[in-house]
Amino acid sequence: MVRILLDCDTGIDDALALMYLAGLHRLGEIELVGVTTTAGNTSATQAAINSHFVLAACGVTVPVAVGENMPMMLDLVTTPETHGIYGLGYLIPEPCDVDFHWMRLWEEDVDKLIVTGPATNAAAWGRINADVTLMGGAYNYPGNTTPTAEWNSWVDPHAAKSFFQFNSATVCSLGVTERFTLDPGSLAEVISALGPAPIATFLPEMLRFYFEFHQAHGEGYLAQIHDLITCMVALGKVPVITRPATIDVEASTGWLRGTTVADLKNHWHRPPNAQLVTDVDIPAAHRELLRVCELFGATFRY
Repeated sequence: MVRILLDCDTGIDDALALMYLAGLHRLGEIELVGVTTTAGNTSATQAAINSHFVLAACGVTVPVAVGENMPMMLDLVTTPETHGIYGLGYLIPEPCDVDFHWMRLWEEDVDKLIVTGPATNAAAWGRINADVTLMGGAYNYPGNTTPTAEWNSWVDPHAAKSFFQFNSATVCSLGVTERFTLDPGSLAEVISALGPAPIATFLPEMLRFYFEFHQAHGEGYLAQIHDLITCMVALGKVPVITRPATIDVEASTGWLRGTTVADLKNHWHRPPNAQLVTDVDIPAAHRELLRVCELFGATFRY
């Protein structure tokens, strides 16, 4: 069975990714070895509290540990306007005790590491032996934080740059991930599929905040679920198209902070350090989500 470690900054889309992985874990399709958190959407400590909350609502108990609480070289910026004060929209998760020994989980024998937040923990670890899938960057595509930068890469550009100096990854960038969305209709389908699973009762207030944020920014009353589609790609659950690329990140503090560049034609004469996802079968991703929710939800009926 494939062993998965999730490294995240649990805001709303991370929570849905975690729900999906918890469902697969409960179904016995994967082993979720643990969850580590980094600072981005919220603090690393709050992200761990949020992760505990989501896992408990999914009926799954796995280790959760707080990772690095600050970017490598910059002050932390979080997004309460995007994910809510506590990171889960209108929900207020109960505080809980958290583990600060995140590197212990990274020492576990894992097959796949999925990084859905800034690359701070990944850079702190150095060379990674597992297969890595990372959500981050905007390649020949407008950023969502500055004209050229995606949020995860902007929060800690030094970490993202360092990661790609020592590691390779499958990269799910903004131009792909923002195509996977939920709206009130598709959310209702997810909730119906989950049935008696406790997490279903929390999704409306979590997603309502995210819907309102996207509507306020001209995207419509919907939510882009970047991190969930990243997990599906990592596990080979949806058809994708990839291209080998050499990726680098602008780590300055100026206007181009966090800008990601993919050399697709070997102008730099450097070996590729990424498989850049250029297309994903979005209808297949929605079918996969409902498949897991239906089977996962059924486990609460017995």
